[in-house]
Amino acid sequence: MLEKHSENEVHVDKVEQGPTSSIAFGLERLGLIAVRAPIVSCIVLLVLIVGAVFGIHRIKIDDSLSQLFRSDSREFHRYEEVTKKFPAEEFDVLVVVEGKNLLARNNLEKLRDFVTDMQLVEGTRGLVSLFSARQAPAPGKLPAALFPAELPEGADYDKFIETVKNNEIIRGKLLSEDGTLALIVLSLDPEVVASSRLTKTVADIRALMKEDLSDTGLNVQLSGVPVMQLEIRNAVERDGLTYNILGILAGCIIAIIFFRKISFMVAAAFPPMIAILLALGALGWANFNLNMFLNVMTPLIMVISFSDSMQLTFAARDRLIAGQDKFTAFKNAVLVVGPACVLTHGTAGISFIALQFSNSDLIRKFGEAGLAATIIALVAVLSLVPVFGVLLVRNEKTFAVKFQGADAGVQALRNFCYWIAVRMVGRPGLFSLIAVLFVGGLGVIYANLEPRYRLADQVPDKRQAVAASDRLDAKLTGANPVNVLIQFPKGESLYSPETLQTIADVHATVEKAAGVGNVWSVETLRRWLAEKAGSADVATLKEYVSVIPEHLVRRFIDAEQDAVVVAGRVPDKDSSQLLPIVDKLDAELDAVRKKHPGYEVAVTGLAAIAARNSASMIEKLNRGLTVEFALVAIFIGLAFRSWVVMFACILPGIFPVVMSGTVLWAMGEGLQFASVVALTVSFGLGLSATIHFLNRLRLESKPGVGSALAVERATVLVGPALILTTVVLACGLVVTVFSDLPSLRLFGWLSAFSMVMALVADLFILRPTAMWLINLHGKLQGTDKPAI
Repeated sequence: MLEKHSENEVHVDKVEQGPTSSIAFGLERLGLIAVRAPIVSCIVLLVLIVGAVFGIHRIKIDDSLSQLFRSDSREFHRYEEVTKKFPAEEFDVLVVVEGKNLLARNNLEKLRDFVTDMQLVEGTRGLVSLFSARQAPAPGKLPAALFPAELPEGADYDKFIETVKNNEIIRGKLLSEDGTLALIVLSLDPEVVASSRLTKTVADIRALMKEDLSDTGLNVQLSGVPVMQLEIRNAVERDGLTYNILGILAGCIIAIIFFRKISFMVAAAFPPMIAILLALGALGWANFNLNMFLNVMTPLIMVISFSDSMQLTFAARDRLIAGQDKFTAFKNAVLVVGPACVLTHGTAGISFIALQFSNSDLIRKFGEAGLAATIIALVAVLSLVPVFGVLLVRNEKTFAVKFQGADAGVQALRNFCYWIAVRMVGRPGLFSLIAVLFVGGLGVIYANLEPRYRLADQVPDKRQAVAASDRLDAKLTGANPVNVLIQFPKGESLYSPETLQTIADVHATVEKAAGVGNVWSVETLRRWLAEKAGSADVATLKEYVSVIPEHLVRRFIDAEQDAVVVAGRVPDKDSSQLLPIVDKLDAELDAVRKKHPGYEVAVTGLAAIAARNSASMIEKLNRGLTVEFALVAIFIGLAFRSWVVMFACILPGIFPVVMSGTVLWAMGEGLQFASVVALTVSFGLGLSATIHFLNRLRLESKPGVGSALAVERATVLVGPALILTTVVLACGLVVTVFSDLPSLRLFGWLSAFSMVMALVADLFILRPTAMWLINLHGKLQGTDKPAI
């Protein structure tokens, strides 16, 4: 029976007529324009490639840690305002020095030399360390340094160290309570942080670490926003190269194994590669910045375009084997398979459009870039597959004779697809019911996934920055700042009694807040002066502020002296754990706001923004995915002009999403930005298999042809290409597991898993569901008129 079916398959291709109306409204005919003048088309293509290369060189990397939360909201604008007024956090390199013998005399001297040398690093604006601490000022004299030029020895040194460890300015802030960890804050020039010069600056710091402290036995690591940004920048550049090479190799290797001809490998694999080049070039000319999401654009373009290029190449190859000439074969492939290609790109485009409902500028930009790339990929595939086929395929008659009886690889896949199809159409009602119950159960599990966000997930976790932040979390209450901005009303100055009391009340509130530590502000200095100098008058405070280095003053007092910040730090926890801390602190500050009306008191900082916004943003994206289910189903149903198709594509479309969510749940993971974006995009891309099958089923569903036979034929004709493309696409996406960025690794493996699950849904859910719905349609209509 299988051999007979294979003969029918070739016969169908020879006399194939199918419905006269196009599900793509004739847009597939774009692919026939270039093939009419293939040489001219290649010349135009060469010009576009040259332009794309220049466009790629225009792409810059956006490595800002706040990019996910960048939006037009008042809260983010306030965060940007604080960053401009108090330019510290975004430009601070945190040097974490740890060791049991940290405060040994010899080590302390070498550490001081290291601190002195770092002040000479190009791009340094200033530095704060335990050596910055000063003694209480004597009346009429400048305060002396806490550390003398020559450190004492013996018992005097032990006594001195106790004084250092108990100093209120540095204890628990720049030096851990047990004296085993020191924090050095190196403030860099903003222009250096924003430019390529940051690489050299960080390299110079690392060189000094090795030169000055290598023989001390101390562990030295770097963290802070500039270091994290540099690590993100390096990871994005490195990952882009990895994705390009491995994704292209995967496509070429699998194509050549099954096609066994270079010409077909080029026709199938080169259009997606060129689509990648043209899309990235267009993004460069459109001034898009490369970031942790746009970095996956390369494998996504491969996913979008390779599936359709394989389907077109398979269709043309079957027609060549059936005896058609190359012009006719590739023309018919475009006319028959092209409509499904247009529709698959349309559903992918809807997925990217769904991202526009996010509050994040980053995710919206990703959606815009993905939509543009989808359009470019569609035009490239429809145009270039027939052009390359016509130019490169030679000796069609010899090829047809050779492969009619020697096509073992593809025939094996067809036998497998036929075996599945026969069993799925045997009892379509039962299998459809099982599918509904199974998908429904998975949906319940998916609904219980909770939003998750951690700053560490956006930073390379195999580098120093995350490890250093972990040590700060353990020893100095955290590396992530939470700031309270205090803006004065008109007529109030920094040193007015009301302002100083407001600062004192806010400082006390933040100090008492559970989960917040390492609190700094003008009040810290005021308290220290009151205790050590015995004076809390404004004149002494002014005098001391005037001798503090400008870069240090700007950490707490803005240049106009109409606003200050009270800075605290929190550990890098999941946003669900940080949100109660931030909300409780904000609520406790209400008492200060009532006591000091006119003073604007607001909790801000990246950690606060992440805690407040990440959960709602992820939930909104997830709700958008639910809406996308309905929109895509309606879109496909309207394109096919069939309610049967609309309902048939729902279950196989939902299955990869809920199955992937169940895996996340089983792993103890929640919904992160990367995972919900991966699921949103994968839903649209995963429907490619569904659309190609339904398109083929549409062509096979003719009066007099039983629904079971139509499903079997459609499965055998499109199944091999679907299996091969899924393997290639999964390989192209799973290469992201080599990334240092946790969010990209999650995006990659989850997208790859979703693609495989989409194939499973296509083979085991779509076929019985479509069969059952076709039979239902026939019973309702009382006719054998095709339902698709």
